[in-house]
This record gives sequence, structure tokens and C-alpha cells, in this order.
Amino acid sequence: MQTVQVKLAERSYPIFIGTNTQPLLAETLGALLPHWTHCLLVCDSNVCETVGRTVGSLLEADGKRMGIIVVPNGEGSKSVEQLANLWHQMLEQRSDRKTLVIAIGGGVVGDLAGFAAASYSRGLRFIQIPTTLLAMVDSSVGGKTGINLPTAKNMIGAFWQPHAVWIDTASLDSLPDREYRSGLAEVVKYGVILDPTLFQYLEQNADAILNRDQTSVQHIVRRSCELKAQVVSLDEREMTGLRAILNYGHTFGHAIEASTAYGQYLHGEAIAIGMNMAGRLAARIGLWSSDCVDRQSQLLHRFGLPTECKEVSAEPLVAAMQMDKKTEHGQLHFILPTQIGQVKTVSNCERADIIAAIGNSGSKHE
Repeated sequence: MQTVQVKLAERSYPIFIGTNTQPLLAETLGALLPHWTHCLLVCDSNVCETVGRTVGSLLEADGKRMGIIVVPNGEGSKSVEQLANLWHQMLEQRSDRKTLVIAIGGGVVGDLAGFAAASYSRGLRFIQIPTTLLAMVDSSVGGKTGINLPTAKNMIGAFWQPHAVWIDTASLDSLPDREYRSGLAEVVKYGVILDPTLFQYLEQNADAILNRDQTSVQHIVRRSCELKAQVVSLDEREMTGLRAILNYGHTFGHAIEASTAYGQYLHGEAIAIGMNMAGRLAARIGLWSSDCVDRQSQLLHRFGLPTECKEVSAEPLVAAMQMDKKTEHGQLHFILPTQIGQVKTVSNCERADIIAAIGNSGSKHE
């Protein structure tokens, strides 16, 4: 088993990465987190009978009082209604300061359970067990928790770091192909914003990655976690602007999700489209070469990800982008690439360039 450390002084925590490592979970958590007596599993409905049941059995055999709350699969569960339901069930199951909340599932469950842990009884300890590729490489690391409002994604939330992240890549074996490919969008993102070597690795090993070769999968998971851990360690709460680079493609992508009622696209699919739009915008204003735009687009296509949004026209999408929590005084802020492995924040883009980047589906980046 490999370990990546997120260095945050007294809030530091390990990310454990391996394959078929669940038998080690109870012993590892017992050594890492003493003095807890109640374990509350918050479990995605898609993995409750598989990963959830296994984890529950292992921890119950270790003598812990167990409870489980099942969350419906899908982005719609990141809602005020589901959060309130979670609070009520936590109360019914007598959760207290000796309760350990364990989120099992994708990013939706991790965000929802993390926010419930942050807000219930003024804060409960929290573990992430991500079961999707997207959650493994991105949302389970860094402490961002929260829910959506109907017209704005992740508008309500809190920074609440987990005490550990447990990644067992064997859970990807049963992940639907579309969900798996969706997670690859965030891996591509890390290559564009921070690591040209990772980007090249993705280009050269696309077939092995798509075939879920364990060596390749563990490599991209570990490298993604290392990169995110580095950024989070330097800017945990987005105070310096460094952590903002992790939002590459997300200003466009979140607007796409909100404009399609969180149902048309998976998160990674929306981010893939958003990265393509951001790349075109960067090219239009002279930051990025058209060759790099094409290189990014080709890799996204190689992973079977969409790069265009046909369901929403440009003007409504710009209006949705104005609701983004990173907008200041009505001014949109974009993370735009300057080369593979390097990005910058740009806040003075002309509306005409933004609209052109959204709607330009031609092969030239005018």
C-alpha cells in the first residue's frame, strides 16, 4: 500500500492507495484514530451492497457500534433536502463526538457526508472511502464539502478535512464505463495545470488506462493525489489564489451542470467540455497555442469525453456563469493555460471572446 501525505499542520492526514486493501482498514483506522466507538457509514446506493457491506462487516467485527445511511446515487443528492435527511438520521442513530463518519461512494456522497460531519454537533471526525475514479483523484482530497442550490453548484459548504482517505482501486472494477471515463477528465486537468509529464503519460498510455490496467491506474491516482495534496497544503482555504488553479474548466463546467439541471452530464463530462472552452478562450486571447488546444481536445476525445455542449446556447451559459461563487462584483475569473503544465488567472476577458469560446466548434481557434 502506498501513502501520500496532505500536510496541513494539525489537520494533516494520509491518503492510502492500494488494491484489495479492505482487510487492512479496521487495524489502520484503529491505530490512526483512537477513542471512537460509533461508526456511521454514509453510503452511495450503488455501492451499499458491495463496498459498504464489506466495510461495515470489517468494522463491526472490530467491536464498533455501526449505523448506515444510504444516499440515492446522483448529483441531485447534493441538496438541502438530502442534507436535512442526513442530519435527522444522524440524530436518530445517536451520533455524538465519538462518532466517526465514513463516506463511501463518489464525490456526491463525499461532499454531502463531509458537510454533514462538519456541521453536526459542531464537527465530527470524517473518513473518505472513494469508489469512483473522479472521487479518488479529486473530490475526496482537500476538504471541500457542500451541497448545490438549484441554480448554483457547491454554493453552500465548508472546508472540513477528512482524517484519512482510503483508496482501494479494486472498487473501480465494477464502475460503469461512462463513470470511469468521467473521472479521467480530472486527471487530464492535473496534467494541463501542473504536470506536463503526467499529460504525456496519459497520451502514451491511454489504451492501458482505458483497459483499467492496475499499474497504470495506481500511477495516475497517486500522481493526481500528490499534485492536489501539494496545492492544498499551500492554500487550504483558497486565500492565496494558488488553489484556484484546481478550478480549470470548472467555471464553464459548473454552469453547464446547473443549466442542464445536473442531469444531462456527469461532473467529469461537464469539466471536459469546460476545459475545451477554456482552452479555446486562452487561444483567442493569445495565451495558448492552437496546437495545445488540439492536443488537449484529442486526449479528451481519446478518453471518450465530450468537448461541446449543444443543449445550452452561449448567452444562457454566460448568465449561469455569473452565479459562480468565484465571480466578484459581476466579473468572471477564469483559470486559463499558457502552456501544458502551467495556468494563470485571467479576469478581464471580453464577453465576445467568452461567447465565441463557448460556441466555436470549428477546427480553428480564431
